Parts: sequence; C-alpha cells; structure tokens
Amino acid sequence: MCAVGTGPGDLRAEVRFSTTTPQETIGQAIRFFRQQQEKEPLAAIGIASFGPVDPNPASPTFGYITTTPKPGWAHTDFAGAIRRALGVPVGFDTDVNVAALGEHRWGAAQGLDTFIYLTIGTGIGGGGIINGQLIHGLLHPEMGHIRIPHDWDSDPYPGCCPYHGDCLEGLAAGPAMEGRWGQPADTLPADHPAWPLEAHYLALSLVNFICTLSPQRIIMGGGVMQQQQLFPLVRREVQELLGGYIQATMILERIDDYIVPPGLGNRAGVLGAIALAQQTA
Repeated sequence: MCAVGTGPGDLRAEVRFSTTTPQETIGQAIRFFRQQQEKEPLAAIGIASFGPVDPNPASPTFGYITTTPKPGWAHTDFAGAIRRALGVPVGFDTDVNVAALGEHRWGAAQGLDTFIYLTIGTGIGGGGIINGQLIHGLLHPEMGHIRIPHDWDSDPYPGCCPYHGDCLEGLAAGPAMEGRWGQPADTLPADHPAWPLEAHYLALSLVNFICTLSPQRIIMGGGVMQQQQLFPLVRREVQELLGGYIQATMILERIDDYIVPPGLGNRAGVLGAIALAQQTA
C-alpha cells in the first residue's frame, strides 16, 4: 500500500497492489510516487517493511530486507532503491514498528510512552515504543519467533515456520491455523475449537511480553484478530496465566482497555509510514 498525505484526515492519494518480485513491486511504488511528485513535491517517504530488515542508519546495509523467507526478497536494497529514484529522504523500519508509531501518533497508544503492537496474520510480528522511542537494539524486535510451550498431545501440529517450526508464528499465524484445521481461519465458525487454542498461544506470548517489557497497553491487529470472539478469549487467558502476580489495575480490572485492537484499523501501517516520513524529513 502506498499513500501520500500528512495524517488520518489528509490522505491525498493511495494505491494497493500485490507484492510480487522486488523489481516489479518497488517499480510500481516508484511510479506511483513519481506521479504524485508531478502534482506537488514530496518532503520524505517512510517505508514500513516486512522483515527481517536492517533499520540502522549507520549500517552499510541500512534499508535492506535481510533474511526474509519471502521468495526473491532476501538481501534487497529497498530503501536505497526508493531514495535513488525519488531523491527524497527515506525513513525505514519494520512494518510493526511503523504501525506502532502510527498508533502512538494518532491511534490507541496516544499519550503512552511504553506499549507494544502485534500483528497476527499471514505471519506474526511485533514492535512498539519503550520510553518514547521505537524499539531497536541489536536489530529490531522479532516477537513472532519467540518459543512458547507446545503441548504435542493436545496439539500435534508441528508448526509451519521454516526457521523454527513451532515458534509463536509457526503455531498461531494464519497459515498455521489453515494447516492445522484444513481451512482458512476466516472460514472457521466462532465456536470452533481453533479459537481457544489460538487464544492460548497468543496469551502465552502476551504474558512473556508483559513480564519482560511491562507495556502500558498491548495493541493487536492483523487478519486473524478480525475475529471478534478472539479478544475476550485472549484477555481471559492472560489473566489466568498471570494468576494475579502483576498487580496492575489495567490487567486486574480494565483488561478490555489493556489488550485492544488498533485505533487506526488496517491503516495503522500506512499512517505510521507517514509519521516516520515526517520524522525523517
């Protein structure tokens, strides 16, 4: 998805197209932005990319997609191609970190300085802000690839992550649900046993994040989380797994306000990219 604007109330142009090869996909993005440049100058571009990526501006491979399993995209100079073609400053980060930035600026994380954003869809990713700064360090968060308990007796599905098998993504992303149950997640009825199991895996991950990062709020987006019955299941399971150990009102009494959907809906990523561009300009 590509868009031009200054915020939620000012999206002047946008387009969606399929992600195919790097050359074709980046080429389409460049053509879109060149068309917009003919109408008015662009100050900067923000890129919210699937990962893993190199988000360190001091690195010689800044702006590269690195070891992604997405066919053909490993070691692609994404930000560099955009910058060279369009001649404007380019901000670059993971799609989930950038979505977190959008939620912080305009969505469900306004006024907070420490929170995380998770997307549960064709993959699982996580990003966020700690003490007012996007989470970076050695690289960037890879929250979808944490290892969680896997009861092989109750769930013999081996997982689908090509790197780790039964990590969180391998057990709980959309392809894992389809592989386990034989049909896409969005076709499973609300009372299907898939949903308590999915909630259990997601809650296990959230408890780990709560205990390590102490987020003031957890935002959960992505296609799988469109199933409205999932949020109550996850919230209840988180409370049970924590067992009253974290004595915080948000968890004990206001869990509905603690684990929430994105305030910007499916526009969190593209609006976050605009916020990133504004920081970069």
